[in-house]
Amino acid sequence: MWFADFVAQVAARHCVARACGFVTDLGRLLEDEHSNSPQALLERSRRPGRSMGSFARALEDFFTLRGLALPTDQDERLAAGRRRRRVEAVPEPLRSAVAAFDASRMRAQDRARRAGTRPRSNHTLETALATMRDLAIFLINERDKTGWSLVDVHDIEAFLAVLPRARKRRLTVLRQFFRFARAQKLVLVDPTRGLIAKEANGFRGKTLTLDQQRELFRRWTTDEQVHPHEALVGILALLHGASSSEVRLLQITEVDQLTQTVRLGKRPHPVPLDPASWTVLQRCLVHREAWPTENPHVVVTKGTKAGRSPVSTADLSHVLDDCGFPPRMIRSTRLVDLVNTMDPKLVAAAFGMDPQAALIYLADHVDPGRLPNP
Repeated sequence: MWFADFVAQVAARHCVARACGFVTDLGRLLEDEHSNSPQALLERSRRPGRSMGSFARALEDFFTLRGLALPTDQDERLAAGRRRRRVEAVPEPLRSAVAAFDASRMRAQDRARRAGTRPRSNHTLETALATMRDLAIFLINERDKTGWSLVDVHDIEAFLAVLPRARKRRLTVLRQFFRFARAQKLVLVDPTRGLIAKEANGFRGKTLTLDQQRELFRRWTTDEQVHPHEALVGILALLHGASSSEVRLLQITEVDQLTQTVRLGKRPHPVPLDPASWTVLQRCLVHREAWPTENPHVVVTKGTKAGRSPVSTADLSHVLDDCGFPPRMIRSTRLVDLVNTMDPKLVAAAFGMDPQAALIYLADHVDPGRLPNP
C-alpha cells in the first residue's frame, strides 16, 4: 500500500501542520464514493483555477515518481486559459476568425505531436494571438474597419509601423493568419502578400562593455552578499554563454564533481568550468543543501523544494534584477565575442545551435586583420 510511503514523504518534505493537512485531505478523498485509484485521486485533488494547489502537486510528485499515475494536464489548461483570454479580448466583429485561426493552429500542434515532429510551443501560439488581438483593436479604433475582408495593405503597414522593431515577428504572424483566412474564404486578397520585413538578420541587441563585464565578474565571485542563484545564472551566462533555460533545467546528476564539468541544455559535450565558475556552483549547491528537498535541480527555491519541478521561468527571469542587466544581454555579450573571434560553425557545434543562428552574431563585423594597411 502506497499510503504509508506518501505520509513518510510529506512528513520529510513539509512542516508538521502542512503534512497533517495533506494526510487529512487524502483521507477525505479515500473515504468518498468515487474511485480510489491514484489517477482518480490526483484528478479530484486539483483545485479549480490557475493553481491546482500544493496538495495536488504533492500527490502528483508522489504518484508520477513511482509510476502510479500520469502527470496532470495543468500546464495545458493554463495555456488554454491564456489563449482564451487573448481571443476574448478581440473585438466582437473580428473575433470569430481569430478563434477559428487559433483552433486550426491547435489542430496543427496536435498533429505535429502525433507525428513526432516539432510542434509550435504554447508561447508561440499565445504570442501570435496577442498580435492578432492588437491588430483587431487597431483596425476597430484607428482604421474604423469591422471586417477582415476590408483590410488592405495600407492598414497592415500602419499597424506594423506602431512597433517597428517587432515588424518581422508581427508580419510573420499576419502572413499565417491571412493565408488561413484566404483558404477559409474570409478574404479574397491577402494584404500581406507583397510586404517585406525590411530588416537584416544581423544581431541588434545590446552588449556589455569590458568594464561592465569586469564589474559583474567581481560582483559574482567576491561579494558574499549576492544571492547564490544570481551568481550562478550570471557567471554561467557571462563566461559560458548559458541561457536562463539551461541553468533552470540543470540537475544535480549533470554536475560531475570529478571532472568539474556540467551538462547544459542540448550541448553535445559537457562544459568544463573554470575555478571561478566552479566556486560559484559549489556555493549554490551549499545553499541548496539548506533545504530538506528531493528536487533533482540545482536551482531550488522555497516554492519548488517540496516537489520535483524546476523553478518557474517567471521567477528566474528576475534573478538578475539586482545587478541591473538582463540575462539575454549578458549571454549575447559572450556569444558576440566568441563568434567574432572563432569559427562560427565551431561555436554553433559547441553550443548545440543551428549554424545560421550563430552567424547572426557575425553580421556587420570585419576582422581588423583582413583590412588593407593604410
